[in-house]
Amino acid sequence: MDNIDINDPKILEAIQALIAKCGGAPQSFEGELVTQLIQTSLRLMMEGHDAGQLKLITRSIKEMRYAFRIFNQYKGIRRISIFGSARTPEDHPDYIAAKKFSAQIAETGWMCITGAGNGIMKAGLEGPKKESSFGLSIRLPFETSANSVIEGDPKLISFRYFFTRKLMFMSHSDAAAVFPGGVGTLDELFEILTLIQTGRSNIMPLVLVEGEGGIYWKNWDNYVRNHLLKNGWICAEDTNLYHIATDIQDAVQHVQKFYRRYHSSRYVGDLLVLRLQEPLSAQQVDQLNHQFHRLVESGRMEMSPALKEETDHLQLPRLIFRHTRRDFGLLRLLIDQINNF
Repeated sequence: MDNIDINDPKILEAIQALIAKCGGAPQSFEGELVTQLIQTSLRLMMEGHDAGQLKLITRSIKEMRYAFRIFNQYKGIRRISIFGSARTPEDHPDYIAAKKFSAQIAETGWMCITGAGNGIMKAGLEGPKKESSFGLSIRLPFETSANSVIEGDPKLISFRYFFTRKLMFMSHSDAAAVFPGGVGTLDELFEILTLIQTGRSNIMPLVLVEGEGGIYWKNWDNYVRNHLLKNGWICAEDTNLYHIATDIQDAVQHVQKFYRRYHSSRYVGDLLVLRLQEPLSAQQVDQLNHQFHRLVESGRMEMSPALKEETDHLQLPRLIFRHTRRDFGLLRLLIDQINNF
């Protein structure tokens, strides 16, 4: 079967006919992507992948499709992921803080995404109203059901694989709040930091929160600065990628301030496009060019309307420049400065 050309016109015609029969437009960009997806599936069969590999790929795609379908019903609403230990007792200061934080951020119009277990996850679901919560559960041998808050809710999504679950957390979050926890919590925290630091995820507010009198994040920050930073394994600007909140109100305000003037960003070719709620003055743009020139590969930062390649938020003004694709901690400071003007 290796000599079969998956791009054979007859095969492509059959695929496109199937797409059309299912209500799609084969010649559209979306139709082309589905065509490639079907071609990839056929290649898996032609290349002789074993049943275990096929099951993993099939289940992963099914999980992602279903999760995207649920989240797509709530487009345009800001969402925050909440992480923390599943073992935190309900009378612990961290649990109480997580419940208060999730309630306050929901009051500002945000939706909360967290796991479906107990501890901080349950607290993150108890705070907001039920319609403002998503629960992303992971099937584990010692966790057989969701907590009582999210059980039975249509926004409860069950995952077999950690990597698909993590993808849904990151791809649907505009912010993240992390409470003290163990190995899983730190894994999620460092993955967020890694994705932002390397430019594989959009910059977003990352707040580290705990109950009154806690020193968990102080000790964590000391480790980061005394080992990672001091040894040169991260740069000083990377510490701008997270914020240790002094209290619940500070955490909520930090998240809200990030979107005071900044809206979102994307790359268009080699240009970084920062969408803004309102334009910057020529003097403010000059200040940014002077203060953050290290971020610019060539040329300068300029205000611009939506580029022709863009398809969303076309009414918003843009700050555009050729980004070096490095120094994302410094880019976070640029966004902070835009919000501080």
